[in-house]
Amino acid sequence: MTFLDGAPWQGNILVGEWRPGSGGDAAVIEPATGDTLARVGRAGVDDVATAAQVAVDAQSAWAAAPFTERTAILRKAGQLFNDHAVELAEWIVRESGGIPPKADLELHVAAEECFEAAAAASHPTGSILRSEMPRLSFSRRVPVGVVGVIAPFNFPLILSIRSIAPALALGNAVLLKPDPRTALCGGVVLARVFEEAGLPSGLFGLLPGGADVGEAIITDPRVRVIAFTGSTATGRSVGALGAQHLKRVHLELGGNSALIVMADVDLEKAVSVGAFGSFLHQGQICMTTGRHIVDASISAEYANLLAEHADHLPVGDPKSGQVALGPLIDARQRDRVHSMVTDTLSAGATLKAGGTYEDLFYRPTVLADVPTTAPAYCEEVFGPVAPVVSFSTLDEAVALATASPYGLSLGILSGDGLRALELADRIPTGAIHINDQTVADEAVIPFGGTGISGNGSRMGGLANLDAYTETQWVTAQADLPVYPF
Repeated sequence: MTFLDGAPWQGNILVGEWRPGSGGDAAVIEPATGDTLARVGRAGVDDVATAAQVAVDAQSAWAAAPFTERTAILRKAGQLFNDHAVELAEWIVRESGGIPPKADLELHVAAEECFEAAAAASHPTGSILRSEMPRLSFSRRVPVGVVGVIAPFNFPLILSIRSIAPALALGNAVLLKPDPRTALCGGVVLARVFEEAGLPSGLFGLLPGGADVGEAIITDPRVRVIAFTGSTATGRSVGALGAQHLKRVHLELGGNSALIVMADVDLEKAVSVGAFGSFLHQGQICMTTGRHIVDASISAEYANLLAEHADHLPVGDPKSGQVALGPLIDARQRDRVHSMVTDTLSAGATLKAGGTYEDLFYRPTVLADVPTTAPAYCEEVFGPVAPVVSFSTLDEAVALATASPYGLSLGILSGDGLRALELADRIPTGAIHINDQTVADEAVIPFGGTGISGNGSRMGGLANLDAYTETQWVTAQADLPVYPF
């Protein structure tokens, strides 16, 4: 029996127990082939209210439990990701369209997120404060209660577990709405892992569904914190709705990250770095290198070499293990990517590689001489597209990099690392990578963007303590005071 066969998840949602959702069920589609792999349950709005109450009922005992209990369950969850990596990786490959190394990365990070969260359960919970009154005064962190997690399709496991694990470790319950396109590897897998790890019933609710389900999670008064990862357009709506209901909302949104390439680099290595940043997982990553800003003295050669790399990257069914790029997630995304490429070519860009597709398989694409007003340069493409522009002075490089309203990640490739760091100081962004591309994340770091890439909050590492707890002030004294009333 396989790991996923250990519970009746097919066609069901998880609300205390596996049961049918009011939204019926939906097929799990393999984008590389169009095949149906399984069926998962779909939640409706009514299911959200039920799940929220179940979560509230379970959360108080969980918060009161010894931290060692939470630590043990999170450690077990991390070990389960490792123990069943071969089986779970196959689901990630087939449902999300990622190549096997990408699936392996997701599982590695998922395990690390659980191990890091397990450690967070034993972190100090407060501080002794000074007081001008003769009393004990201290602050302490308490769980927020119920956390709603709304996650996307591109890295469905990582972008769910990075909120779920710390929220649980810190004494909260969680309601998860995965993207319906990856509800199995971004939802069912997590539910099964925490079931097998011994998480008490009701603390983890799985609610695959549409926008109405997400809205119901945001507006339910029992859900106090929302962790949303997705597009900037949707994030604006989530933030506005959360504000109306006085919710704390953590928004990790889109990006159009710049890679600045200086003239003194090893050009062949720089092109390899740039190709990885733009083409990993078909460019379907918020941190994808979306703009290659290259010194004018090497920009033409850089674009030509980047095109050579793109032309040699195999594209196809990731199950074969012999490809560098798999399929885009669906036809809608493919058509959007292709429209942005053709519109950019119409605006005057030069096609150096790619620009074509077969079914959902889009060739890695390199565009040179790109006008900075063209859509593939100034917007988030979320596809395997690398626009190249040139700069003549560092001031011009800064102006190009900062012209975007996004501010998620920045890479600078240079033979002089300190000079690159000085340049980075002039460019607002959530993350900076000197002599590396723009895609990077670890369980131990505080992650988040600036500008329209997020609302400035951070998730990960010690930042999780702020994300998923409330700070409470407590005073205590031996006797009742005497007041002049």
